[in-house]
Amino acid sequence: EVQVVESGGGLVQAGGSLRLSCVGSGFTLDDYDYGVGWFRQAPGKEREGVSCISGSGTVTYYADSVKGRFTISSDNAKNTVYLQMDSLRPEDTAVYYCAVDSAPLACSRNEYAYWGQGTQVTVSS
Repeated sequence: EVQVVESGGGLVQAGGSLRLSCVGSGFTLDDYDYGVGWFRQAPGKEREGVSCISGSGTVTYYADSVKGRFTISSDNAKNTVYLQMDSLRPEDTAVYYCAVDSAPLACSRNEYAYWGQGTQVTVSS
């Protein structure tokens, strides 16, 4: 029942921007105990938390590697979470996943039960 679908990935040059979208269904984003996270996985690396947001949109987290460059936001009317990615670097290249859970304790993959299929982000140099 609970589903999330990501979109917005693509190929950009270093310094460029992309906006990823995560559309949820089967849950209400503005239930305050829900959380949504963006994760990424590059070849040969573990899936890591990039940015997470509470259902209310009032609490956010960013990995140190993306602070100042990425912005997470939510539109409760659309049940959608966005990840605006600016000043992209080649090391940002990865498959980006959206995930949701009712009470995540951290921006960590083990805290999220429901996952999208991922969208590829490739940053060329």
